[in-house]
Amino acid sequence: MYTSFNIMDSPVQIPFKSFIQLKVGDATPIYLQIIFEFIKAIQLGLLPEGTKLPGTRILCKLLAVNRNTLIKAFQDLEAQGFIEIRPNQGTFILSDQKRNQSKRGISKPEKTAKAPIENFSFKSSSVLENPEEWSDLPLQFNDGLPDIRLIHTDILARLYVSKLKRQKIRQPWEQIQTQSHQHFKKQFFNFLNLTRGLRISESNLLTTSSHEVSLFLVTKLLISEGDQVIVGAPGYYLSNMTLTDSGAKIIPVAVDEEGLDLASLKKICETQKIRMVYLTSVYHYPTTISLSAKRRMEILELANQYGFVIVEDDYDFDFHLDSNPILPLAAIDSNHRVVYLGSFARSLPAGFGYGFITAPAAFIKELEKHQRILEPGIDVIKEQVLTDWIQDGEVHRLSKKNKVIYRERRDEFVRLLTEKLSGRIKFSIPVRGLAIWVEWLDHFNLIRMQKKCAEDGLFLPKTILYQTKSVTATRLGFGSMNLKEMENAINILAKCLKRLINDPLEGEKITLTA
Repeated sequence: MYTSFNIMDSPVQIPFKSFIQLKVGDATPIYLQIIFEFIKAIQLGLLPEGTKLPGTRILCKLLAVNRNTLIKAFQDLEAQGFIEIRPNQGTFILSDQKRNQSKRGISKPEKTAKAPIENFSFKSSSVLENPEEWSDLPLQFNDGLPDIRLIHTDILARLYVSKLKRQKIRQPWEQIQTQSHQHFKKQFFNFLNLTRGLRISESNLLTTSSHEVSLFLVTKLLISEGDQVIVGAPGYYLSNMTLTDSGAKIIPVAVDEEGLDLASLKKICETQKIRMVYLTSVYHYPTTISLSAKRRMEILELANQYGFVIVEDDYDFDFHLDSNPILPLAAIDSNHRVVYLGSFARSLPAGFGYGFITAPAAFIKELEKHQRILEPGIDVIKEQVLTDWIQDGEVHRLSKKNKVIYRERRDEFVRLLTEKLSGRIKFSIPVRGLAIWVEWLDHFNLIRMQKKCAEDGLFLPKTILYQTKSVTATRLGFGSMNLKEMENAINILAKCLKRLINDPLEGEKITLTA
């Protein structure tokens, strides 16, 4: 089926159905599939610059999608600089994308040359398309990253160089690696037992190069094609991508003020076979809610009753700001149903952090087989440096020092939100982590907010924007900003919100159906 319209005032016919391929029932929402397919078509030259697209009603019939879904996708494409929507004129593929991209401060994938015809086939994943964006705007929110300006790079660098200079090869390298790694693991599991209340030994621990590798390895062993996995809604987009790519069928369960809704979980378990429940129990991503004490006990009982595995992800443990740390489920799991994974010292420079997994010894032993292929080498010097940091208490001192700074930033961020956006938002003060979940009380489109903020020098990546029929919310990270940067960022938010609310057209909220 072809649609007639003009490209640069020349009538042509373009077979949209041949390159816009949408999969109904796929885990990726339809509006995101539309975005990915149009971007791909633009980059491959199938939609040349200056092309005028058909009207949304025509395209909706052609692609068999809801008009609101298509409108949302087009708004997103416009925000990224791929198309321009001109009132009373139509929608056009931008003829000067680089200029528009710089103006908005929002990233887009680099344009690539048309690839030659492939001589072999291979698997292609739309699930793993990178959703993250970058910007060079002076102010930027993120989803709760630490401030790299607080990282003690100089101390670690001196320790690393010192270890390199003192390293003398007097034994076979394999023996050095084994001894060093065993010593590191001993310090590491002692550290986890002390800080998280675990009762593990060396046989219950696997260290990895990152949190992401830990989750990848766990899903590789636990998930088979079609296995049903419960996740909180809203949830963590990166873990959902990993789970979906592993073949899991994701079943979202709502999160309320006490954490995952266990009544809904139990109803699902009564009628369906659940393989795994993925939890960020101590600090739910993105809402920052902690699973209540009552529900913590209940979910362990449900796991034992219905035979599912709990994968407990505690990537942000380092940033408890007020009370004593809430212990993970793994610390009170007597039936060995919990696989606990996280990251070590997110305040360390890139390359020095570690991921880890704790689980029954037999499961860890099987994980090691796969890790030997994925990560065959051991960075002996890096392990020795971190071993010294743990033994000398430097990790605790750094954590304690940064905690004071981040607590001050959180309190100032809360004060600014209350002062500048009173009556417009609702939020709870988190006791840990470096982000606040902010729900907006007014009705407006978050993509329009993103564009308005970018015009004033504030970048809001799409990964922190959450909009459904019932919720308009953002996860605002405060940890990477100093006090002055926070004030400027909140002032821009308040200014842009006022403009959106006062202009009915700007503030129009699109109903999402995808």
